[in-house]
Amino acid sequence: MLALIETLVDIIRLRKGPDALPHSTFLLVVIIALWLFAGLLMTFLTAELDEEDFVIGTVTGIAGLLCYAAIIVLSGKSARLMQAVMALLGCGALLSLMFVAGNVFLTPFLSENISNFIVTLILLWTVPVEGHIISKTLDRHWYIGVAIAMAVFVFQLILYSVMNPVTIVPG
Repeated sequence: MLALIETLVDIIRLRKGPDALPHSTFLLVVIIALWLFAGLLMTFLTAELDEEDFVIGTVTGIAGLLCYAAIIVLSGKSARLMQAVMALLGCGALLSLMFVAGNVFLTPFLSENISNFIVTLILLWTVPVEGHIISKTLDRHWYIGVAIAMAVFVFQLILYSVMNPVTIVPG
């Protein structure tokens, strides 16, 4: 398990690609469980979130994965799909846990504004990480992967807003 976390951290640091993960159905199940656990933990430890946010977040996460899967398959790289999904979910889970840790451990020592800024940076780091994973999976330049990740991120934000209209605050 430690080797898996080290590999995912290396992917988050953009030092390794999804090919560093073994092609394993068992490992995929473990990573899916980790992703769901991280989402639940984020929901329960973040005051502004509730069970509905967990469900909507899970749906938008799956929608994003389906977008990436379609791009990978349509690019003729189906053999790399499982490793890409494991990298996307595993890195997403670790970044979610970092988000929670930032909220829980930084807020008591720093102002709420500073801790919110830091955890927002963690959230935004998902875009270059997912772009890196996609670019390595597709054998394309990093900028192509980041452009795809930005498009998926915007799609997920729009989907989240449609599913949870309360997030749209009038100016």
